[in-house]
Amino acid sequence: MKLDRHHKKFQLNGNSFSSDQELLSYAHDFSKELYDFFEAWFSKDSFILVNTSGSTGVPKEIMLQKEQMIHSAFATGTYFDLEENTTALLCLSANFIAGKMMLVRALHLGWKLDVVLPDASPLKNIQKEYDFSAMVPLQLENSIHSLHLIKTLIVGGGVVSINLQQKIQHTSCTVFATYGMTETITHVAVKKLNKFKSISSGEIETSYYEVLPDIEIYKDQRDCLVIRAPKISNNSVFTNDIVRLISDNQFEWLGRFDTVINSGGVKLHPERIEEKLSKGITTRFFLAGIPDSILGEQLILVVEGAFQAIDTTQLNLSKFEIPKQIYFVDEFAQTPTKKIARKKTLALLSF
Repeated sequence: MKLDRHHKKFQLNGNSFSSDQELLSYAHDFSKELYDFFEAWFSKDSFILVNTSGSTGVPKEIMLQKEQMIHSAFATGTYFDLEENTTALLCLSANFIAGKMMLVRALHLGWKLDVVLPDASPLKNIQKEYDFSAMVPLQLENSIHSLHLIKTLIVGGGVVSINLQQKIQHTSCTVFATYGMTETITHVAVKKLNKFKSISSGEIETSYYEVLPDIEIYKDQRDCLVIRAPKISNNSVFTNDIVRLISDNQFEWLGRFDTVINSGGVKLHPERIEEKLSKGITTRFFLAGIPDSILGEQLILVVEGAFQAIDTTQLNLSKFEIPKQIYFVDEFAQTPTKKIARKKTLALLSF
């Protein structure tokens, strides 16, 4: 597989390129992020170095094989039927894997890619229509009224709240949540979030993650997901994500093994409770467990912003799921990719 060429149909911001050097020269004048990626991609190395987001631990630099990144790109293209001449918008940073993979897909699938500088409201100056794009939840929230410009949108880098899902149900854009990590070269599974046939009483129809082509899944003894994907990873990936297997290629994500809170012998998955709480809290928040002399761990709620009255009585919480304490933080600590850094935020509190 020759890596120092790009698909003949590839375009960047409306420009075609007769050589890799011509593309590098254009990227150099456009942005450092873009130039750094293309310089690494067209180098003699069979790999590129990528930084993890740091959302579940200390950020680290890992090595990804270019050939495996191309296989990942083709898996996405196959799943969503995105052939050559697909129009796509890149509004994520090319410094991280999600942005890099948008570039790899465009390069090797022959897409017509437009790039805008990363912004919390990426569609604010866009009038053109696109077949495909990728965003984080904050960008999706700020793009509700312009989603008709995107045919298919994938959303990663954080959980899409129930409130946000309700807002996107009737847009013409089909929106998918993604499941994956830097180690799996972005997403290995996607879950449809909108345009469901039946919605009643404000409840969103249940949907499950479905794996992309050439991906196998199973559970380990902890009930955590294991991913076997020989075309994108030399080894099976053992995750800390507790799941329920629906079928050979579908699963329901229940929460993180390393965030389970044992409160008085009851195991609580904060992510599942957060989904319920998202119906009543509009600002960013998260749940955590802190040491408790009686319960072992005490469930607490941490909310970003000024004090607000929070009524949990209408949110269908069990008595174990009701936070024992609520804390307010002016501004959450964040990772470089704008995810909530939970441990750093908790360190700001006094218990």
